[in-house]
Amino acid sequence: MQKSKSNIQDLRSRIDGIDDAILDLLNQRSQVVLEVGRLKSGNNLDFHVPGRERQIYDRLLNQNQGPFPNDALKSIYREIISACLSLESPVKVAFLGPKATFSHLATMQQFGLSAELVPMKSIPAVFEEVEKGRALYGVVPVENSTEGVVSHTLDMFVESGLQITAEVMLEVHHDLLSRTGRIEDIKKVYSHAQPIAQCRQWLDENLPGIPAVDVASTAVASQIVSDDYTSAAIASELAASIYDLKVVRSRIEDQVNNFTRFLTISRKGCDRSGNDKTSVLFSVKDEPGILCRMLEPFASRGINLSKIESRPFKKKAWEYIFFLDFFGHYSDPDVRSALDDLKQCCQFLKILGSYPRSM
Repeated sequence: MQKSKSNIQDLRSRIDGIDDAILDLLNQRSQVVLEVGRLKSGNNLDFHVPGRERQIYDRLLNQNQGPFPNDALKSIYREIISACLSLESPVKVAFLGPKATFSHLATMQQFGLSAELVPMKSIPAVFEEVEKGRALYGVVPVENSTEGVVSHTLDMFVESGLQITAEVMLEVHHDLLSRTGRIEDIKKVYSHAQPIAQCRQWLDENLPGIPAVDVASTAVASQIVSDDYTSAAIASELAASIYDLKVVRSRIEDQVNNFTRFLTISRKGCDRSGNDKTSVLFSVKDEPGILCRMLEPFASRGINLSKIESRPFKKKAWEYIFFLDFFGHYSDPDVRSALDDLKQCCQFLKILGSYPRSM
């Protein structure tokens, strides 16, 4: 028994020594980052380069031989990078608020806890904050795997000159939250329309006859419930901690693989990372066979399309704008030539950005 205690103490001492070494290396890394920042400032270069972050993640994840898990490794380095960037200059990021929404979670996942995260009241407000230079980046939802596209975001790209610089895939889990934590106390459920739709089957089976009320966001729902002991909110686990609520049931979403895709927007685009996606929007001329012709430039060059979506063109009745995602960077020769060919059958064509594919 005494020998086991001695062995444990020895191992703990080794852990302490490793932790001390990690701390020293983190501070060394910070000093180098500060030196990079001074060089960037002296040469008028962007202090934040998203493609560089992707290179760091890719290199470390490929080198990792375990047993430390890759997901945890990426999370740790996201915070290391976030903290180091804050030493150079605070990264201000606008997102669709309020706090504790899934947009907030996606923003933290992309930029870490050291960034200055600013909640906005609407998707147009996020765009405006970035367009006017009050925020370096914005984060907006664009589609959900079960409920489809977010129309407001697609509509904003028609007029905005902002570029997409990243995509964030957030696995969405919905929890049922209340003040008491008791399902029998619930007389009404509040949430945003999409979470309600994504949990409809669970609500019908477990809370039959209980009204579900649509509000502006999951955070607003949580705020309402924090003052009402007879209601519940469908929201994130983060909302429970922020608004002092208890989890009645966790993961009540009907679909197991429930993801929401978010886009990071900025006034400047991204350099090629080697594993990119490009988004464009365009309208086509009203001619026979035009839909087939607009896809042929990509098919003939083996460019993989990952999404196509049409939206009514609000300035002209019965005309449509197409949103297209495909793999590759707009600086790639095949991509450039495909877009040149596509432009021949378009009334207008707009490149929304090329950016690293979500990992």
